[in-house]
Amino acid sequence: MSASISSKTFDFLKKLNKNNNREWFNENKNLYTQSQENVIEFLDDLIREMSAFDEDLAKIDSKKALFRIYRDTRFSKDKSPYKTNFGASLGMGKGNQKGGYYLHMEPGKSFLAGGIYMPESSVLKEVRKEISLYGDDFLNIINHKDFKKHFPELDQDDKLKKVPQGFDKEDPMAEYLKLKNFIVVYSLKDEEILDKNAVKNMSKIFKLMKPFNDFLNNPFFD
Repeated sequence: MSASISSKTFDFLKKLNKNNNREWFNENKNLYTQSQENVIEFLDDLIREMSAFDEDLAKIDSKKALFRIYRDTRFSKDKSPYKTNFGASLGMGKGNQKGGYYLHMEPGKSFLAGGIYMPESSVLKEVRKEISLYGDDFLNIINHKDFKKHFPELDQDDKLKKVPQGFDKEDPMAEYLKLKNFIVVYSLKDEEILDKNAVKNMSKIFKLMKPFNDFLNNPFFD
């Protein structure tokens, strides 16, 4: 039987959202520790399950995959010291320079994501070249019925108004070349996170992202 996310873990996040200050956190550090251990145990099983279709994931350490709960407030107007979610990067390269998977658990705002987020300009250019050169392959992946059912469209945030320099403005893939992120997102209800079969259910959704990630990674692993 796979590990599952405890309702107590979500209760902790809800309480933290209402009491986002160091005094409360320090007084309830045991709740955080218990929740963190629950998430790491869940990630261990999720990574093991996902490794069946993406063997590169087998080497991932759950503790390192899980993001710190402490916020970097140096350049933010929001000085809340803690994140109110548990997030984990599964297979995304350092600095998001590799297509991978991401899990975000937060009451009412949970989701699964895949692809490359905010890549460096050099990486972005190579991905755009790949899409321009192999547009049919790219379209076959994102228009596959199972993929389309779960991920109706790619993330449109920060999309350029014009085709980027170095590419033909009449390129058939022009709209995709304008993207600055290559991300798909699948929203999850709280009950889906807390489901006893969440590991298997999430793994199935992540598996649908695998061809998309493989395409994005092609320029860097030929």
